[in-house]
Amino acid sequence: MCIMIVRLAALLTLASALTGAPAVVGAADRADTAGSEVARRGTVLTAPEAAARAAAGTLALVDVRAPREWRETGIAKGAHPVSIHNPDGIKAFVADLARAVNGDRAAPIALICASGVRSLRAQRILLANGFTNIKNVPEGMLGRPGAGPGWLKRGLPVSPCPEC
Repeated sequence: MCIMIVRLAALLTLASALTGAPAVVGAADRADTAGSEVARRGTVLTAPEAAARAAAGTLALVDVRAPREWRETGIAKGAHPVSIHNPDGIKAFVADLARAVNGDRAAPIALICASGVRSLRAQRILLANGFTNIKNVPEGMLGRPGAGPGWLKRGLPVSPCPEC
């Protein structure tokens, strides 16, 4: 197990060097996207929990999918569309997200994508860049076995993307 973790760390460091994305290695990296370890640490929310907290104004909900996906399904009601696919790279994504929360890196934020994979990646990137209160919605908009049916199948509200 320790050898696998060291190899994973080396691969992440190499990937970081090649792509410019920060390499973050820890318990969350060894957890699957359903996030058994991450869930124990309280860093995931179900879609209904995220919807309720966003509606109450107690967290910023951020949709990290691509603009094409926002156009196809709409975005979760009240969500900020901040794509992890920023053509200017990860640093631009981080800067855009910081603007979405008025620069408050301690603000409670929940990330959502299609099925929890990109939002988990975004969560790790943001934590590595000084954000401290980031949650993931692992079921995403479309759902994923073991994580939940997804925002859309739950019938949670969506809005057309105003910026697409």
